[in-house]
Amino acid sequence: MARSARRPGVGPAPEPGPGSSAAPSPRTWHGVLYRPSQAGAAEVRRLFGFAGAWAPPPGAGDLAWEAVAAEQLVGGVLVECHGEQGFIHGPVVVETPSSTEPLEMAAQLVAPLLGQAAELRINSLFTRPQGLDRVWVRFGFIPVPEATLPAVLRDRPGSGLHAWRRPGSYTIALPEERGRRGR
Repeated sequence: MARSARRPGVGPAPEPGPGSSAAPSPRTWHGVLYRPSQAGAAEVRRLFGFAGAWAPPPGAGDLAWEAVAAEQLVGGVLVECHGEQGFIHGPVVVETPSSTEPLEMAAQLVAPLLGQAAELRINSLFTRPQGLDRVWVRFGFIPVPEATLPAVLRDRPGSGLHAWRRPGSYTIALPEERGRRGR
């Protein structure tokens, strides 16, 4: 039997149903609770300020996840959303329980955020690698040229750029061409 006959084809992700929530459920891993930010993105922005990391001005479509250990905010990640594209800021991890590695905490913050972005039909997410290449590659981010970044998401601090595409979308929205020059 041909392999394709045993496995159904992969199509675009289904539209969220009326009973589905846009945010995955909170979960606990190694004694750390990972959940959508309870106070919106404001608490995560304060954590970014504490860590000395840049965060964009507040926006209506922001997504944020936080890591809480012993009733204290110890990590967070923020997505600045603009239509079908978004820019991930962070993750920031300021303190970890003794049984948890900071890199793994960062990955645990990113994982549910990608699920939430897919449910919200965000097709492309961009981020600066910030030395977290192992995390980004694990979740399917690929290095892309700066020219693929939509104009509204440009001028974010950092160097390098990685992009993730929602399963089923398989395209990165390209910016409008400005006076294409021929040879």
